[in-house]
Amino acid sequence: MNDQTATQTAYLAGGCFWGMEELVRQIPGVLETEVGYCGGGTPDATYEQVKTGRTGHAESLKLVFDPSLLTFRHLLFEFFRMHNPTTPDRQGNDRGTPYRSAIFYLNEEQRQIAQEVIKTVDESGDWQAHAVTEVVPFKEFFRAEEYHQKYLVKHPGGYTCHYVRRLSLGEY
Repeated sequence: MNDQTATQTAYLAGGCFWGMEELVRQIPGVLETEVGYCGGGTPDATYEQVKTGRTGHAESLKLVFDPSLLTFRHLLFEFFRMHNPTTPDRQGNDRGTPYRSAIFYLNEEQRQIAQEVIKTVDESGDWQAHAVTEVVPFKEFFRAEEYHQKYLVKHPGGYTCHYVRRLSLGEY
């Protein structure tokens, strides 16, 4: 990576973080990924706490990307292809608030882009219902336990409910 390249960070939740991380890692321009917990009130949350649904956290993905190769807008369109944004608190067999769809924005520009992309996704007609994705300010990210990091690299064929759908979703 060129030291002169500015990077950007995004925090996304779209169900089980194992499958999200594996698909996001493959997007050109994504430089780093980490799984963890975002959006709740319990400091230093652990998986055992988060999976109960009582912490308010969602299984989330922190990703660092090169905006000269991948715009935030393009990243969000990819995000909406890899999970179902119309199911409240659910992805596949995973149910509960830890598996909700959310974009944790870092600044006003990310908030505006997120809202514009959701509008485009809804208007595309590719999903049979409107997106229930939360667009909320980023507060804090707690890195998940090491055994969750790059889980599907460590365990090929492990559980995932994520896949990339062939949707138009408009232009990015």
